[in-house]
Amino acid sequence: MPESTDKHIGARMREFRAIRDFSLAELSRRAHVSTSQLCRVENGEQPASPSVLASVARALGVTLSVLHGQPYIHMLQKDQLDRLLAPISSALDAWDIPPDDDVPPRSLDDLATDTADVAAKRARGEFGAVAEALPALIADAAIAVQTYTAPGRDRERAHNLQAEIARTTAIVAYRLGYMDLARLALARMAVAAPESGDPRQVAVERYERAVITHAETSRPDRGVALMRQALRDLHDDGDPATLAVRGTLLLRASALSAVQKDHAAAGDWLGQANDLAEAAAAADAAEDPPGTRYALAFGALNVALGRLDVALYQDDHEEALRVASDVRLPGSYQPTRVAGFLIRKAGAEAWTARHEEALTSLEQARDAAPQLTRYHPEVHQTVGTLLRARQRAPRRLREFAQWSGI
Repeated sequence: MPESTDKHIGARMREFRAIRDFSLAELSRRAHVSTSQLCRVENGEQPASPSVLASVARALGVTLSVLHGQPYIHMLQKDQLDRLLAPISSALDAWDIPPDDDVPPRSLDDLATDTADVAAKRARGEFGAVAEALPALIADAAIAVQTYTAPGRDRERAHNLQAEIARTTAIVAYRLGYMDLARLALARMAVAAPESGDPRQVAVERYERAVITHAETSRPDRGVALMRQALRDLHDDGDPATLAVRGTLLLRASALSAVQKDHAAAGDWLGQANDLAEAAAAADAAEDPPGTRYALAFGALNVALGRLDVALYQDDHEEALRVASDVRLPGSYQPTRVAGFLIRKAGAEAWTARHEEALTSLEQARDAAPQLTRYHPEVHQTVGTLLRARQRAPRRLREFAQWSGI
């Protein structure tokens, strides 16, 4: 169900509630959210917090992307990104099919260079450029895997590259709202990662699955279980790369626990992450930012951002803003991470009626990573909240709303 400009999340909630033949009281009972709060959300008088959205989506039996109205087809068509997604899906479908003609494999060094290049573009939020490159890269990785079949380092490296390409595909599809494509790419990554000879790559696949699949389907409990399994299977060998991956898993577990409103568990996971961040700082002091491996960053800053996420999921927006006020992002921080922080901060500012500050944060997010910001569902929700807060929106807000497709 693509988004239309006259529908907000509350309207879609009401629509699906009618389809399910649920009264407001019945949805309240199933979602464990008060009827008065659901009524305000449905009428567009109050934004839906992440925890409320997750509860309602699960009660209605729909995914979060459906409630958000993703994918935003009209925007994708305007940006000419919709035409790029079918070739990616076709390439993933032909993942294990030998090419029709005798295509020579590319060298693994060349493939690794291109894989790193699209990962860097992904981190900068250049989703169009990444989508353009992915079909050929997926095909090249498939040929490499079919070429290097003898046990050894080349075979493992080919599978590792294939896993990384599948991961980039999943993340970009997820960011653009194409959840079926994201799940297909994750399934391909789950096949490739165990063959890479790298247990950290297996853990990264589980992390992405928890972020994309279990959060999207409103099953944070399964995501926590997956993080627990990943931590159990990834031995803490003291390597800085392992510390970075393990720390990221802990932070994801804390956020998912907060979505479940298991505040004690969220605090416990955060405490473990904080302890590990101190170890990571000692092992990785020379690197800026510390612990950046597998396109993951982990250190004291990331623990602070984890505290921000937990506060937001616990609907404690004043605490979220207090945490955010102490965050200092380094100049080298990935643009998509900068934008993600600012988008979350804007949501908390909108919740606490700091409307000018919220718009400023959104504009800064746009400056950092335009495509990520334009297609981010939380941006759409926050802009809608800002528009409905005033009888007549100021020009600056109207211009941002038009840019973001609201």
